[in-house]
Amino acid sequence: MSAVDNRYQGALQRGIAALNLTVSAEAQAQLLAYHGLLVKWNKAYNLTAVRDPQEMIERHLLDSLSIASFISGERWADIGSGGGMPGIVLAILAPERQFTLVDSNGKKTRFLQQVKMELGLGNVTVLHSRVEQLELPAFDGIVSRAFSSLHDFTNWTRHLGDNQTQWLAMKGLYPQDELAALPDDFHLTDSHALDVPGCQGQRHLLILQRKD
Repeated sequence: MSAVDNRYQGALQRGIAALNLTVSAEAQAQLLAYHGLLVKWNKAYNLTAVRDPQEMIERHLLDSLSIASFISGERWADIGSGGGMPGIVLAILAPERQFTLVDSNGKKTRFLQQVKMELGLGNVTVLHSRVEQLELPAFDGIVSRAFSSLHDFTNWTRHLGDNQTQWLAMKGLYPQDELAALPDDFHLTDSHALDVPGCQGQRHLLILQRKD
């Protein structure tokens, strides 16, 4: 392993420890392999505005891992998955769960298919589609990271869940104005300030559900 690879591995391991997560050596190797693909493909595909590989560890991998303890149930959808955050990261961490990654950008879904193939992620389904056009059974959870306003996120995905589904929205600053504009049949059930190692600025996770 090169000194550069060692540096990324060290940053990942320190971040995992700071998040109080237990991640197997195999899963850590897959996370680093995913990181390598992200760095490589980003040069041509513009998957993320973050260019520095070290920063990708913190702002993408560790940020995605920061919500791992809030994932329960068997079937999850990652809406507007982009370069695979948090869907790919969570799929590596929890091979017993199924993750459907949705994005309307063909370049990004081609990258996600490549990641699925190269890492052998049998628990990942990649869909190139607008979320409003999907017809799928209700998911146990639906997650988005910097995808849209809470109003649009819940409105565009309401047909993919029911009153048992959890909607997880990853945000920066606490979105008080967006919460005030939630559709009437959704409500906030919980919120958490996230402390992501190496990331500057605020991070919040909002957990929403449909009203009975």
